[in-house]
Amino acid sequence: MLRRFLIALAFLAPSLAHAADITGTAKVRAGDAVVIGNTRIRLGGIDAPSVDQLCLNTKSERWTCGVAARDELAKYAEGKTWVCHTRAIDRRGRTVARCEVGGEDIQKWLVRSGWALAYTHMSRDYEADEKAAREAKAGMWQGAFIAPWDWRVRNKKTAILGATAPPEGAHAVLLASASGPVAPSPDCTIKGNVNSAGECIYHQPTSRWYAQIKMKISKGTRWFCSVEEAEAAGCRETKR
Repeated sequence: MLRRFLIALAFLAPSLAHAADITGTAKVRAGDAVVIGNTRIRLGGIDAPSVDQLCLNTKSERWTCGVAARDELAKYAEGKTWVCHTRAIDRRGRTVARCEVGGEDIQKWLVRSGWALAYTHMSRDYEADEKAAREAKAGMWQGAFIAPWDWRVRNKKTAILGATAPPEGAHAVLLASASGPVAPSPDCTIKGNVNSAGECIYHQPTSRWYAQIKMKISKGTRWFCSVEEAEAAGCRETKR
């Protein structure tokens, strides 16, 4: 009986792997996130730096690699027709897809250009492209950086990546960017603060207490680029 029910269900509910393709021009939100029409799409098989992420260049200077990844993708692919093949829906309600732009695998282009890493936890399709980017010192690989998945939960034990050995002090510089006195980019001005109860509260620039919050990594503060990002990190908006 159960077997017949499951077979019937399979016919009634087609899998996401066979869902209709999403086609159209895309608005780029991040190096691995776009919007086509009303559909938010997460590019599958890769992980690109979020717009608040900083990297180090060949002179050990900080630069906004997350903003660069977003802008390079926009420059390369906005205005062109995208065809995205749905694979799943993630916990944030975004469609995870493999996308082509003008017949080209856009995830492959991002990884080979050094603007994203192969997310081998989910797919090994782009490992060779990541190796090529590392050897060419392309994009993020020109200096030192933290893997995007580690950046979101970074701490003193977080590994530093790069085409060559990371410069001395790279760890301290990159960790400080999480809560330095100045926002890491003009796109990332929401302050996350931890109250006496250990609860994470975020404050937008219009918040009453915004100016009084001092950003210090020792206090667990950090910058966010959007309300969605702050809430995904487990923070709630201040009540005043």
